[in-house]
Amino acid sequence: MMLEKTTRMNYLLDFYQSLLTPKQKSYMSLYYLDDFSLGEIAEEYHVSRQAVYDNIKRTEAMLEEYEEKLLLFDKFQQRMKYFKQLKSELKEHEELFKTVDPILESLENLD
Repeated sequence: MMLEKTTRMNYLLDFYQSLLTPKQKSYMSLYYLDDFSLGEIAEEYHVSRQAVYDNIKRTEAMLEEYEEKLLLFDKFQQRMKYFKQLKSELKEHEELFKTVDPILESLENLD
């Protein structure tokens, strides 16, 4: 469960980080990407552990709210599912797959 939440928060952070303040970005990056503890972040910023916790919880809620309205992560997941299905179908047609696969790879890497 915790790994799922961490993965989801990392994706939401990727999609919506430009909507966050520098402090929010930093706290979230340290906590979710760099695996810092609340205490380590508090020490780094010379604030209380509770202040870091509150900021992270508020930011998580904001990211979830952005996703609820904009659905960027949801659409990304759907696109990846369709790419996987398409590649699976194309593998049955080897010559076509060789031609189309690089195009699909390029499309996948646009995000």
